[in-house]
Amino acid sequence: MKIGFIGAGTVTGTFGRHLISAGHTIVVSNSRGPETLADFVADLGSGATAGTKQQAAECDVVILATRWVSVADALKGIDWRGRILIDATNAHIDPVADISLAGVTRSRAALKGRTSSEMVAEIAVGARLVKSISNIPMEWIQDFSPNKPRTVIFTSGDDTEAKQLVIDLVNSTGFVAIDLGSLAVGGAMHEVGAPLSGLDLHFVRRLR
Repeated sequence: MKIGFIGAGTVTGTFGRHLISAGHTIVVSNSRGPETLADFVADLGSGATAGTKQQAAECDVVILATRWVSVADALKGIDWRGRILIDATNAHIDPVADISLAGVTRSRAALKGRTSSEMVAEIAVGARLVKSISNIPMEWIQDFSPNKPRTVIFTSGDDTEAKQLVIDLVNSTGFVAIDLGSLAVGGAMHEVGAPLSGLDLHFVRRLR
């Protein structure tokens, strides 16, 4: 599949590499234009190209991988109707880039009774929104070998077909996608600060 990324940070650099290793291709975009992404895509390898936000949005699946404070700007200007959009953001309101740094605390946005992905869905009108790839720090999945741990990636969404496609996409990378239900119910369990957020869980197949 061809996967578009909006945002060129740690999520794109890490999960994008896993997608390329699985045989997919990716288009990376940011707010500054494709000409600023030459080194970034070169580091990812031949499966990655730089593009505009519109070009990323025209891919089979689009992954929103920006900071929370940039979500609205990142989504504007695109007709999202019918597009499969993965919300890989976390609702932090401060600009700290690395949540793994010792002693760093990050403030969560006030969501007013909604999940963060429900708020994203309100901005990306008509998108077939699925929340995924956001429940663990990317620093935990830096093993790109064929024998990497089968880390659990939680997934939730209201569009059953779109969610299954995302589950299949995540599984193709060697990780294990677990369906937690709707954006309202499942999203509330694995968004930042929720009980299933920040758990380093691995799937182990039991041998008979």
